[in-house]
Amino acid sequence: MHTTTPREQVDLIVYNQHHDPFQILGPHPVEQNGDSPNQWVVRAYLPKASAAWVICPDERKEYSMQSVHHPNFFECAIATEELANYQLRIQEGEHERVTYDPYAFRSPKLTEFDLHLFTEGNHHRIYEKLGAHPTEIDGITGVYFAVWAPSARNVSVLGDFNQWDGRQHQMRKKGNGTWELFIPELGVGTSYKYEIKNQEGHIYEKSDPYGFQQEVRPKTASIVANLDNYQWNDSDWLEKRRHTEPLTQPVSVYEVHIGSWLHESYDNPPRHLHGEGQSIAVNEYKYGARYLTYYELAEKLIPYVKELGYTHIELLPIAEHPFDGSWGYQVTGYYAPTSRFGTPEDFMYFVDQCHKNDIGVIVDWVPGHFPKDGHGLAFFDGTHLYEHGDPRKGEHKEWGTLVFNYSRNEVRNFLVANALFWFDKYHIDGIRVDAVASMLYLDYCRNPGEWVTNEYGGRENLEAADFLRQVNSVLFSYFPGVISVAEESTSWPMVSWPTYAGGLGFNLKWNMGWMHDMLDYFHMDPWFRQFHQNNITFSMWYNHSENYMLALSHDEVVHGKSSMIGKMPGDTWQKLANVRCLFSYMYAHPGKKTMFMSMELGQWGEWNVWSDLDWELLQYEPHQQLKQFFCALNLLYKTEPALYSRDFEQEGFEWIDCSDNRHSVVSFMRRAKESDEFIVVVCNFTPQPYSHYRIGVPEAGFYAEIFNSDAKPFGGSNMGNLGGKWTEEWSFHEHPYSLDLCLPPLGVLMFKWEPKEEVDA
Repeated sequence: MHTTTPREQVDLIVYNQHHDPFQILGPHPVEQNGDSPNQWVVRAYLPKASAAWVICPDERKEYSMQSVHHPNFFECAIATEELANYQLRIQEGEHERVTYDPYAFRSPKLTEFDLHLFTEGNHHRIYEKLGAHPTEIDGITGVYFAVWAPSARNVSVLGDFNQWDGRQHQMRKKGNGTWELFIPELGVGTSYKYEIKNQEGHIYEKSDPYGFQQEVRPKTASIVANLDNYQWNDSDWLEKRRHTEPLTQPVSVYEVHIGSWLHESYDNPPRHLHGEGQSIAVNEYKYGARYLTYYELAEKLIPYVKELGYTHIELLPIAEHPFDGSWGYQVTGYYAPTSRFGTPEDFMYFVDQCHKNDIGVIVDWVPGHFPKDGHGLAFFDGTHLYEHGDPRKGEHKEWGTLVFNYSRNEVRNFLVANALFWFDKYHIDGIRVDAVASMLYLDYCRNPGEWVTNEYGGRENLEAADFLRQVNSVLFSYFPGVISVAEESTSWPMVSWPTYAGGLGFNLKWNMGWMHDMLDYFHMDPWFRQFHQNNITFSMWYNHSENYMLALSHDEVVHGKSSMIGKMPGDTWQKLANVRCLFSYMYAHPGKKTMFMSMELGQWGEWNVWSDLDWELLQYEPHQQLKQFFCALNLLYKTEPALYSRDFEQEGFEWIDCSDNRHSVVSFMRRAKESDEFIVVVCNFTPQPYSHYRIGVPEAGFYAEIFNSDAKPFGGSNMGNLGGKWTEEWSFHEHPYSLDLCLPPLGVLMFKWEPKEEVDA
């Protein structure tokens, strides 16, 4: 047979320099004259083969292949009408194998419309096309791979299936710089990476940016996964969520770093949803301990959170990250739940069980930066692809991380689709977007000369702001009823306003000002609080400018800031009373709530990412009582609409008296939506009790004492008002009626108005 392939074409394949190996490899028809049979030529580059044959199953016949221009480049001619699903028999030393030829499968999975949407940044489910997808082409099962690397000279798929040899499975480049290849006979569980060569031939081995699963660290390969096999049981939950407005519902969030909530003995084998799952992820910093799996967390964490009464669990970043001590905030696998705790299906099971127990799931999401790890997104195709090339825009030197290039459509598409992905595939109920301020300001933590202005000469990152608007607009269009929370620490306007009104489109924003004011106030000796009444009251001056979430998060109990109880002044009794007072005021104050794990225990030590919470404290009565306090507080919050239904309406809150700094007491009312119900809240921020403290109220009747943070079951002194008080016709605080109250030390009281006729009935 005469060769049909020029040497220069063979060399391009052999030296891995061809942008479309399908032009050379695989089956190619040979033009014939007259009525003679069709003829095909089959070519294969088999770097380790000494001989090869083409097997035609329909003909039950083999054709010997000949070396052409290179010992490992083979071709042969076959006279046949059809040449489908042929196989290659390959001799490699003493071993022989039979396989389908990946270059015989030419049906593209990426359509021109897919590429068009991706190029303009609007392919909302691009994760269904890029990445690794088990599929079937021409009746043969395998895995379809696709990756975006526009500046690469060549891209290959690496794995155990080809001994991590980038010469064997070279990919084809599409018009927009996306590379694709279908590899037959691979399946779920296959480990792989992409070998990417830049124009100079330098090689980068990268995990899949759209990979659904990764190996347990310190390994870094991606793993082929099928996310459509799990049988969900939460359709009722999702339908209810779709018709619910979260801003008018109770939202109390238990923030959890699941790697340090609780460990298990290394001697106790991990339990997974299906079989053994991943290998055990060991916490080397706590000898003999391992992480709980998602399955085990469903058994232990969910009942605990349900007992405490929280409505949501917030998970510090679940996306794959290489370093345990980063808390998850330095993400390398944006589409992969971390394998430390199990498989994707295990995480689906965890979310499903949360919904079964009426608990929503919020996941921390990190679109602001990514680490420089060699297997990740950094310098992905030999150029600054995902990050800005200019370090004045593309690097956070303080964190040692890179900043996404939000002006690039495909990068923006990667992130927008990623936000949707977690709601689509894992049924989560909300995201908390980390470090929004670092995205919005070009000079964030940068000295003069280390940043560049925007096109108008300002410090605002207009591209990042547009990106956040796009994320939230798209998110709520697909998933109404979910939560999008911004951790934004500056005065950027309208963060939680809708995009059509010029806002960033979040529906909640962490109230960082409230948090700082409260912690400063409660850190003081109570005697000095009379001079700082403004700390308590100032938040209501700006409360209705945004939809706020009050958060006492992980950031407040690390890096020498002390634990929550450790911040409080006084002896042990006063410290515990101050904690109860702080959280009672937090729950009475307008806004949704977030609290970090361990605060319910009265933990003395700071949060330690390498260890468990101090569970042994629960053997002591004061810590048991504090936990009981949180259970009661959450129950009260969920059962009283006045405490949550009008958080973001001015009519939902009214001061009774905010000026009594001499006693460090404030009083106010919370009103329910579409109801006459209201709750009166009185807070005494000193250890001095007051036996006759009068406040004005608008309605006559009985005011039942529905909550007392100083109650005996919570470890308090049990001072109170014997179940409630009747009004007196004594005008006070510009109201026609008043109550004569007993205020306990460091106590918060809540009273629910009951009209006289209802009491008499």
